[in-house]
Amino acid sequence: MTATDGFVATTATADPRFAAARQVADAVLLEGYVLYPYRASAAKNRLRWQFGVLVPPAWGPAHGEHACQRTEVLMEPRGDATLALELRFLHAQRRTVQRALDGGGFAEVDELHLADRVLVPWDEGTEEHVELTVPVAELTGEGITVPFTRPARDDIENVVGDDGRTAGRLVRRTEEIEGVLRLRAVELDGAYRVFRLTAVVENTSPWTPGPGPGSDAVAADREAALPRSLVAAHLLLGLDSGSFLSMTDPPEWAREAVAACENLHTWPVLAGEAGRADVVLSSPIILEDHPAIAPESAGAMYDATEIDEILALRTAALTDQEKREARGTDARAAAVIDLADSLPPEVLERLHGAVRSLREVTGPDGPEQITEIPDEEAVFRPDTPWWDPAGADTADPARDRITIDGAPVGPGSRVLLRPGPRRTDAQDLFLHGRAALVEAVLHDVDGGVHLAVTVEDDPGADIRREQGRFLYFQPDEVTLLEDA
Repeated sequence: MTATDGFVATTATADPRFAAARQVADAVLLEGYVLYPYRASAAKNRLRWQFGVLVPPAWGPAHGEHACQRTEVLMEPRGDATLALELRFLHAQRRTVQRALDGGGFAEVDELHLADRVLVPWDEGTEEHVELTVPVAELTGEGITVPFTRPARDDIENVVGDDGRTAGRLVRRTEEIEGVLRLRAVELDGAYRVFRLTAVVENTSPWTPGPGPGSDAVAADREAALPRSLVAAHLLLGLDSGSFLSMTDPPEWAREAVAACENLHTWPVLAGEAGRADVVLSSPIILEDHPAIAPESAGAMYDATEIDEILALRTAALTDQEKREARGTDARAAAVIDLADSLPPEVLERLHGAVRSLREVTGPDGPEQITEIPDEEAVFRPDTPWWDPAGADTADPARDRITIDGAPVGPGSRVLLRPGPRRTDAQDLFLHGRAALVEAVLHDVDGGVHLAVTVEDDPGADIRREQGRFLYFQPDEVTLLEDA
């Protein structure tokens, strides 16, 4: 990338203000990179790259994937403020394994067994950066456009066995990626000096999928598209003078302007230390303002930050052979195995939960108390399950309706949540008494019926619908609202 009048584009400046936000981004955006039990052979690790994937434009629209993401935030720059930006993403590189032949040369194999690991073919993710600094004044008008390219390359790594001789090699192929970053700032009318900052990240790679009908061809094309995609793409934004406004809890005077911002396939939040507003993390995963890594966390497990203790215990319990396979799958997986094996008891004990804060919940203004505890085995079941040939229709979550208190309930119905305490968790209990919108009626293989809902006033409801990630309640855990 080149320097241009008014701003400088680089590839590795590592702005220290972004350090805390990078930790959070690594924890959540690498969640799907390699999952427990950290082996390539595990079923959950065969469908890769699920968060923030920006595919080549020739692939995306026809297959429900996206070639670009758009971030819009409000900022109050002071004086001659400068904006620092860092685009981070993973570049998938395809790794194949070759065994050394006795007569010389190499042959591609599915596995190469070494003393401490089993090497297998795998798609690794190398971290890429596009960084720039630009005066806010240069972003007004037409804004700026920053194209970037990551070239194709081939790398070969020799693998040495216990005897010191070459046992094989790893061959890595990285495909070319082309993209563009567009930035523009528009000053808004009003009593305060506020700008709407728009940042668009787009994959412009010219690759096109090969011909061929059928689902197998589709799967093969996605495998070919991924090495040319921006995976787990996210933005870090920072002002050297001034502040950003919270997009989830803005001041009253800015609520209308915040509501007018258009964020596509991304979710911007204030990042960094609490009380600061000079850094924004825009990611494809819903977060709250000022997300942070738990201080007792001993390292990245690349799964979910709230279950480090469970993952550490289960990882330590893997067999030696399973650990060899995990170490041979990926360097990040090997680090997780080594971390779990080396955790001293006092560090592991520290993972066993922590109280962040306490507050009074009793009294006249406290939440409604749950007085009725249903049978823990009580599960709503229709007289004729969906799979029964005697049923009139097959299950259709988008159209199905069930009867609750004599009224039909289905997609579009408004309900009041009343989760049963014996068969739910604390996350659901916190929603007791909240209004929600029914998105679908789902049937399980045991004949049970579940309502998929989104909570009203949830700012992430649109993203939940897009990703199909809902909350689920039994029909006897909801009450139909009268205005429905």
